[in-house]
Amino acid sequence: MKLTTGFANPPVDAARAFRLVLDAMAHPARIIDLPAIDAPTPCSPAAAIALLTLVDATTPLHLAGAHDSEAIRDWVRFHLGAPLVDPQDAAFALGAWDALCPLGRFPQGSADYPDRSATLIVDGAELRNHGARLTGPGIKSETCLALPDTAALRANAGQFPRGLDFMFTSNVQLAALPRSTQIGGA
Repeated sequence: MKLTTGFANPPVDAARAFRLVLDAMAHPARIIDLPAIDAPTPCSPAAAIALLTLVDATTPLHLAGAHDSEAIRDWVRFHLGAPLVDPQDAAFALGAWDALCPLGRFPQGSADYPDRSATLIVDGAELRNHGARLTGPGIKSETCLALPDTAALRANAGQFPRGLDFMFTSNVQLAALPRSTQIGGA
């Protein structure tokens, strides 16, 4: 089996990617284009870049469904060194929406430590700026994003400051949905 590469120029590419991913988190539902890299199947290049930028040897990672493959496990071991864990111990998780559900399996943080929650990278999501109306920090007035399950994500946001953060990825695109984002109707 051939191990796919990471960044071509790690210091420069990682800095650029980190800035783009942070910009996405600061501006919920903004669809950003990331550089293309050779990601292990079935992982999208955007999801691989999110992992390369945010996960390291001290970050517990859960791989769900088809993303829990030998190719991705080998890639994670080589590029990240992240410990692979069960959902309840994850700081980050990668998978398709259906494989990541139910969301209650992941750490939601607590009233005293809301930062002890997981970030879910929903790979293969449909990224379009229509659908649920979103408001909150980082959104000037209102924006929209197609969501896989508006009710589940609305319930998650209702736990704020607890709850999960989300990154939706498709091919080279990424959009973020922090738990502070309020979700209205479509």
